[in-house]
Amino acid sequence: MSPPIAPVGWSRWLVPPAALAIHLSIGQAYAWSVFKPPLEDALGLSGTQSALPFQLGIVMLGLSAAFGGTLVERRGPRWAMTVALVCFSSGFLLSALGAATEQFWLIVFGYGFVGGIGLGIGYISPVSTLIKWFPDRPGMATGIAIMGFGGGALIASPWSAQMLESFGSDSSGIALAFLVHGLSYAVFMLLGVLLVRVPRPSGKERAGTDHAAAPAGPQVSARQALRTPQFWLLWVVLCMNVTAGIGILEKAAPMITDFFADTPTPVSATAAAGFVALLSAANMAGRIGWSSTSDLIGRKNIYRVYLGAGVLMYALIALVGSSSKPLFVLCALVILSFYGGGFATIPAYLKDLFGTYQVGAIHGRLLTAWSTAGVLGPLIVNWIADRQEEAGKHGAELYGTSLFIMMGLLVVGFAANELVRPVHPSHHLDAVTPEKGAPDVRRRQQSEPA
Repeated sequence: MSPPIAPVGWSRWLVPPAALAIHLSIGQAYAWSVFKPPLEDALGLSGTQSALPFQLGIVMLGLSAAFGGTLVERRGPRWAMTVALVCFSSGFLLSALGAATEQFWLIVFGYGFVGGIGLGIGYISPVSTLIKWFPDRPGMATGIAIMGFGGGALIASPWSAQMLESFGSDSSGIALAFLVHGLSYAVFMLLGVLLVRVPRPSGKERAGTDHAAAPAGPQVSARQALRTPQFWLLWVVLCMNVTAGIGILEKAAPMITDFFADTPTPVSATAAAGFVALLSAANMAGRIGWSSTSDLIGRKNIYRVYLGAGVLMYALIALVGSSSKPLFVLCALVILSFYGGGFATIPAYLKDLFGTYQVGAIHGRLLTAWSTAGVLGPLIVNWIADRQEEAGKHGAELYGTSLFIMMGLLVVGFAANELVRPVHPSHHLDAVTPEKGAPDVRRRQQSEPA
């Protein structure tokens, strides 16, 4: 499948909606917590077990992005979006079969493994294309698209809750909800597949301007990027920021219910689903708001905000969150805005450090940090909560230890960000010779899509 080249006069502002069609769909992953209580009741699962499909999905997201990043760069965004559509929708259909037959392993395989491949390929599919269309505002461009992934649960959370209420929260009702998800997302993602375009090889700028900006600054290949300390420092930064946010997000509905279970105003299942939707809105707003801000104040400074202020938000939740519902909600919203902003800012951070040459492939490799965090975050929160419950504790006591662990992880990420420096010129394409194992740059530039 050849990359679709934009005709003369094609507006670059049509590309972000194509990316949004994919990201709003695969962003359903952030609404997984809505399915956790029904699955636990219907199949007799623990909180740790019910997190497995989500955890495996995030693991596969990072692995498929890492191993498929170069292929996505070569084949183009339409091929990648088609693969994402097939895998993500098939994952829901397999999960529907697993729920109908009460075979939890099939839900883990379908949603986690197959659907997770769709998550990874779909997530990185528009990144390098958007940066090429918007060389003047990379943070804003990637923020527009990636905010769709954060905002997917804003649609999916109340939609899923309504389906479970209508179809029932037993295994057959869950199966029907999965089936509707799979078919609906296939249609919506198809819109993105049909709409996406890549810039013309001539370098003509879109939307009536003159010419695309020539690549400026350092240009580093994906292979060479792995040999730099900057890549691994950013890996730690992303992993720590994601671990701290994803732990709350995956457990959002049960967490707010537990925090206020012993108060005069407990949180209902419907209100908990609304809280998940609010977190999704914050996640979504942070991706466009904070990433656009990074174009003004710089990537390093914005990560100082994400990681430093994140520690303060976690401290407030741990110490006084159970005494004030508005404070708990506000702090969680800020944390999720930082979480989303971190995802949307990282492609532009990579572009600043490594250039545009293979930024999509480098981004894909960096998302292995997300895979690691996808296991660590839910595991820390769920495992500690399960152990505390076995010890006879309840309510906010289930989460105190995990919240302090998250604070420590954010401090580690803050320190790693402080160590980031510009990439040494010895790693740039014009400094790496074929004798050192570098690719033939001219041949590769001619072979890759514009």
